[in-house]
Amino acid sequence: MDALNPTSELLALLDLEPIGPDAYRGYSRCRNARVYGGQVVGQALVAAQRSVPADRPAHSLHAYFILAGDPRQPIDFFVTRLRDGKSFTTRRCEAKQKGRTIFSMEASFHIEERGLEHAVSAPEAPPPETLPTKNALAERFADFLPLAASECIAGSPSVDIRVVDPSAFFLNNAAADARQFIWFKIAERIGDEIAIHQALLAYLSDMTLLNTALVRHGRSIFDERLQVASLDHALWFHRPFRADEWLLYTQDSPTAAGARTLTRGMIFSSDGRLVASVAQEGLIRDHSSETRAAD
Repeated sequence: MDALNPTSELLALLDLEPIGPDAYRGYSRCRNARVYGGQVVGQALVAAQRSVPADRPAHSLHAYFILAGDPRQPIDFFVTRLRDGKSFTTRRCEAKQKGRTIFSMEASFHIEERGLEHAVSAPEAPPPETLPTKNALAERFADFLPLAASECIAGSPSVDIRVVDPSAFFLNNAAADARQFIWFKIAERIGDEIAIHQALLAYLSDMTLLNTALVRHGRSIFDERLQVASLDHALWFHRPFRADEWLLYTQDSPTAAGARTLTRGMIFSSDGRLVASVAQEGLIRDHSSETRAAD
């Protein structure tokens, strides 16, 4: 693949290296202190997909983040074939570094079947083309955020993201019933293989979720007094979609207690179809009081 092409680099990130029967190795391409959770979810789904017939796309995955991943070290993925039924296939995948399990996931795959149909409607949201680009947002909020945060906003050129209400996202404005609306898509057109579109959505589904809980308290993930980490992740695929076409990610947080918060998301296609749902519990520790006590 062309290493200079950002989309090709993202696809290469998800293209794991076989190291044995149902065993694969993945690598990281980030400068952060720990591996981005969505990367591990996407790579684990790819590992599981490789032992499943192509006519059985994933319909759900449930995962736990056990230890922070080290981006300087490769990640080894080991797949266990739990069940091969007439219509469902189930796989378990463990991700390890230096012999320690850092992540575990179970995923289920299902043949296409007809059945009852219903879905909630997509919320009203301005079209993505009318919203500022990532680079424009980084420039707009440069005076309010540290350099690392501005670089995070700009993010990878392989992903186009448009935030519906950037003031709530980046500024410390508390909202009693905060919901985040974010449009996203892979920047360049890719192939038609369902498995890669699902892996890309798994990769992207981890982004910004925990910030939804923080907005309710007038805080953000860029607050250095907070310790924020994903604890688990669940993703359900409902309908066909393309990761290289605009998707609307609606997010909310129904509760926070005991230094943990629950966040939820629904992902809609640009024509209003509900294509996936997400749920995640996260750790949020506030060290502000400790800082004041030290002062």
